[in-house]
Amino acid sequence: MPRALCLAMLLVLSLAGCARYVPPPRGPAPVPAPQPLPPRPAPQPIPEPVPSPTPVPAPPAGETALAVGVRAGPPRLALDPEQALRAYSAFRISCRALVSRRDPSGLTRPEDWREACSAGPADPTPGQAAALFERAFEPVQVGDGAAFATGYYEPEIRGSRVRAPGYEVPVYGRPPDLLETNPRTGMRGRGRIDESGAFVSYHDRTAIERGALAGRGLEIAWAADPVDLFFLQIQGSGRLRLPDGTVMRIGYASQNGRGYVPVGRLLRERGIIAPPVTMQKIVAWMAANPEPGRAVMRENPSYVFFRELTGAGPLGALGLPVTPHASVATDPRFVPLGAPIVMFEMDNPRANGLWIAQDTGGAIRGSNRFDTFWGAGAEAATIAGAMAARGRAWILLPRGAIERIRARAAPARR
Repeated sequence: MPRALCLAMLLVLSLAGCARYVPPPRGPAPVPAPQPLPPRPAPQPIPEPVPSPTPVPAPPAGETALAVGVRAGPPRLALDPEQALRAYSAFRISCRALVSRRDPSGLTRPEDWREACSAGPADPTPGQAAALFERAFEPVQVGDGAAFATGYYEPEIRGSRVRAPGYEVPVYGRPPDLLETNPRTGMRGRGRIDESGAFVSYHDRTAIERGALAGRGLEIAWAADPVDLFFLQIQGSGRLRLPDGTVMRIGYASQNGRGYVPVGRLLRERGIIAPPVTMQKIVAWMAANPEPGRAVMRENPSYVFFRELTGAGPLGALGLPVTPHASVATDPRFVPLGAPIVMFEMDNPRANGLWIAQDTGGAIRGSNRFDTFWGAGAEAATIAGAMAARGRAWILLPRGAIERIRARAAPARR
């Protein structure tokens, strides 16, 4: 999810997510007959984003992997064959994008990926997959190599394709007036042209919830509960369980450009919810205090727009599907999208092993900051919510990239 605002898990202060807008079919659809709503399922005890003991600071603007330093790793890595096979499948999905996109980290070029993307068999054994990673890549340490990993998953909430009793919360697609740059200056930054012709910040959460986008035909669906939709926005993608029992999958299309403010932190700092702050506690408090709950949610001005996903998903920052237990969101200034990552000595052993950088997130900032993807369902939610692991990481670059980096750095040392 450029996703990955992406955004990402329910244990850190914020997260990631990712995809692009494709409107659903606009043909006439029958309006579901009014029916009593089923009882709301009890919220799962999944930790909401809370700060790590030592929060990872946002890197200075313009800082990249080359700026924080890169050094070669060990000549060989002992890779688990089963993990390598799962990562191999995820890596091959990324290949169609890697050979043509620019790498903001400066560590790789499109041509670096061609050999790795074409070297292995289409259907390898676990041993062959591990051998490919050993043969085609070489590890580097970015910065001090100290890694911090969280988790995210694909939630499911109740929704409808059309507005109906009990389904009154709009799920918006990307507005056409949401711009990525100021058309007059060319400066990057999301905003819009207002009535006077000035480029201004885009509507915040409060304005959108009060109707700033109403009546423009931007609704791709309607959710049953605003709190459920709020937390789905934090994850960046998810599923809507429709009244007939079918599922509509939605993914990140864009975000309004406003900074993310974690409500869990606000409630903890104000003494409203005692640590540990969990999603269960937040949902229970908001259910008992709907108006204060709405006010707290509106203190997070960030707002995520969605698109319907009709194929495999959810989608990562490359616009391609991410893989449970294999994909991670990273900061692309420090880790090339598509690069394999080896985490080791993590204090939560679930984070150890081989992963593929395929997503991004607004809160996933800095070197060696990872957000692991666990799929959908209760088990995925539990694992993602509990993930807050520290340890170390190697980034695997296509062979030849390290030599070029050394050659580039040599003149600067003279």
